[in-house]
Amino acid sequence: MDRTSETQSQSANTKIEPQLSLVVPTFNEAGNVALLVEKLEGVLADIQWEITFVDDNSPDGTADVVKELGKSKSYVHCIKRIGRRGLSSACVEGMASSNAPIVAVMDADLQHDETVLPQMFEMVAGGKDLVLASRFYGGQTAEEGLTKFREMGSNVANWIANLVTGTKITDPMTGFFMLKRERFEHVAPKLSSEGFKILLDIIATARNMGSPLDIGEVGFKFRARHDGESKMSPLVAVQFFGLALSKMTGGLLPVSFLLFALVGAFGVVVHLVALTLASSLFGFNFTNAQLFATLVAMTSNFHLNNILTYANQQLRGPKYWRGLLSFYAVCAIPAIANVSVAAFIFEKNSLFYVAAIAGILISMVFNYAMTRIFTWRIK
Repeated sequence: MDRTSETQSQSANTKIEPQLSLVVPTFNEAGNVALLVEKLEGVLADIQWEITFVDDNSPDGTADVVKELGKSKSYVHCIKRIGRRGLSSACVEGMASSNAPIVAVMDADLQHDETVLPQMFEMVAGGKDLVLASRFYGGQTAEEGLTKFREMGSNVANWIANLVTGTKITDPMTGFFMLKRERFEHVAPKLSSEGFKILLDIIATARNMGSPLDIGEVGFKFRARHDGESKMSPLVAVQFFGLALSKMTGGLLPVSFLLFALVGAFGVVVHLVALTLASSLFGFNFTNAQLFATLVAMTSNFHLNNILTYANQQLRGPKYWRGLLSFYAVCAIPAIANVSVAAFIFEKNSLFYVAAIAGILISMVFNYAMTRIFTWRIK
């Protein structure tokens, strides 16, 4: 082998480790990924980088588009997740897969301004633990990418997030940030796999673990979405408040339990309305009215938990109906206890609603623990 061939062989076998690893969670973003990579190539020419798209089995073929790009661009990777969904868990999985000393998270929809990435990289390489790209820092506004209503909601959420994290940063709700991988790995075991606000979770968890992050900010112009539909919904907002409450307890109460309890609280209202209707409109005696109301509330609770508490494991099609039957079966024992305890209290002192609520509280914790295992199959 001549020297030129030997040099080429050595070069081909030498892998250049990236300095920066970008993680981009995706769901139905096939129309955006190629343009995002093209834009990143233009601004990251002086940095060794890679990008990992973590795709939740998008029906529009996002993963296929990424894999096709990866054939000609070795720095483009794809993690296609089957049976797992959720932005936070996708970010955690993507960052955990990287060897780069610095990792970043951004969206695929081109609303995040990629031109600030070199500045963010310099700040983290220069000593900052975490740098976030803020929609409101340095006089920036998000009016191009957010409606007035969503911007107002974002401001309220920012206030709550700063209260939870103990920081005074301008945009704790941003999904665009960069941090040292070693700091991520330190907090990773304590992060929630539920919800959509991973940055809030990282900052609050580091603080709760007694090692608050040294945080920097850069401003950027929040652009309108290029293609596809926004993932923001009222359910995302509710999940955010669940995460905030969880972090206020130091993670003692899981997000899923708090959401389950929230659904249960709404179920109390459903139960009492159904109880009143069964008693006054249908003429049921108390025991039969309580039984009817329990069944109605159980059905309501299953549906809301399926789309909210367990959105990442949401049951659809035939699985939905099997899940409902499983939910009925699991909740049957505490439901019997519910009716029995309520009927006993009612017979003793005739406190109609107190008796009903006492019966409901008997079953909540049992239902949470057992339905996680048998209905949504969470081990």
